[in-house]
Amino acid sequence: MRVAIAGASGFIGKALIAELKRTYSVVGLSRSQHNHVEEQSSCEWRNCDLFSLLDAEKALEGAEVAIYLVHSMRPSAHLSQGSFEDFDLIVADNFLRAAKKNNVKKIIYVGGLIPEDTKNLSKHLQSRREVEEVFLKSEIPTTILRAALILGANGSSFQIMTRLVQRLPVMICPQWTSTPSQPIAVDDVLASIKYCLETPETNDKVYDLGGPDVISYRDMMLKVADILGVKRILIEIPFLTPHLSGLWVRLVSGAPKDLVNPLIESLKNRLTVRPSHRLEIPGHQFMGIDQALKLAMERYNSHKKPHAFKAPQSARHEVRSVQRMPLPKGWTAKDVAQEYMAYLPVMKPGFMKVEVKDRWVYFSNRFPYIRLLVLEYSPDRSWGSRELFYVRGGLFSKKSGRGRLEFREVLNGTACIAAIHDFRPRLPWYFYKVTQAYVHLWVMKQFARHLARGQKLG
Repeated sequence: MRVAIAGASGFIGKALIAELKRTYSVVGLSRSQHNHVEEQSSCEWRNCDLFSLLDAEKALEGAEVAIYLVHSMRPSAHLSQGSFEDFDLIVADNFLRAAKKNNVKKIIYVGGLIPEDTKNLSKHLQSRREVEEVFLKSEIPTTILRAALILGANGSSFQIMTRLVQRLPVMICPQWTSTPSQPIAVDDVLASIKYCLETPETNDKVYDLGGPDVISYRDMMLKVADILGVKRILIEIPFLTPHLSGLWVRLVSGAPKDLVNPLIESLKNRLTVRPSHRLEIPGHQFMGIDQALKLAMERYNSHKKPHAFKAPQSARHEVRSVQRMPLPKGWTAKDVAQEYMAYLPVMKPGFMKVEVKDRWVYFSNRFPYIRLLVLEYSPDRSWGSRELFYVRGGLFSKKSGRGRLEFREVLNGTACIAAIHDFRPRLPWYFYKVTQAYVHLWVMKQFARHLARGQKLG
């Protein structure tokens, strides 16, 4: 059986390849280039940018099962406009569309543990739940595995916790460090994925993953200190905000803001396993917290930077801008794209003139007349629920071949996303960021308001 793993270069992905390669034909999907001999020989690597539907379709060719380990909290371009929730959504939607085209038989998604009370979910957990919805509402059999903190030597949460303990003899602990959680060892996550891969009865089910112990982040840090043989003083201060605590965690651990802040926000929620949804594997016993921490510490290398801490590989001076918009009742992405083309000439933003002629859209300077940006509609890659325009030139754009604007339906037709990908501006970079980039974002926000007003008026 050929198994494709999206997010294969990450912490769980690399461990999963090592676990599955003896039994399955494994295909690792990653945006990064893999030149290391050991990594190349472990499986078939396919370079894939999941923001590109075409890339995703090629990457999943021949796959029977697709495992999804992707999150989009880190920037994916030199300039990224939009929220990580919308980035997560468009990438998951691409993955699903590509899986359908390639007749993938099953999808396994490892997401976040969702608390019983979903009223005050963090943005991070809301995004995880949206991705679940994308997969579960498709016709492809899907298994959802929800996990809280995954304990492993190269995991970002374990690395952050261990670095804090190593570097701070006295720690001021905000209230979120006392929230109960149910961590799980990475080896148990791998066993769970493999079990679901081999067990058809897990299709279209949602499972909670967790070890036998419920523990707070604060108590975990004390256990890490015991393993390291150091004494640490932890002082709890209830009024320290997530923003301030995120700042000191970043300064001490070296973890990036885009990773730390969403994780800290999630720790306000109690993340424990629901007994009725616990995954039970016959003959397998999940590790307790002490065993999981000791095993992670044995494999820990303080000099090795985790994959999640590294700056994402992106082409210099490329832009990605993703905005979610309301989708009026009964409309398709094609309707939204047509409305956008009709709206622009009426709007006439700033000093620009907008002309729509057949499949071409021209953004021009009013006087003197200069074509600033040229878009071409792509009927071959558009099909009602997704409409695509390629950036073909103009004074403001370099030719990249991959620059594109798209509109697509998401979340079973309840919303629409407008996105520009791999755009390469011709303007000097810093001048572009404070001019053209803001104009584009403003236009898209105005158009979203236009759709919302139209929806409200029926």
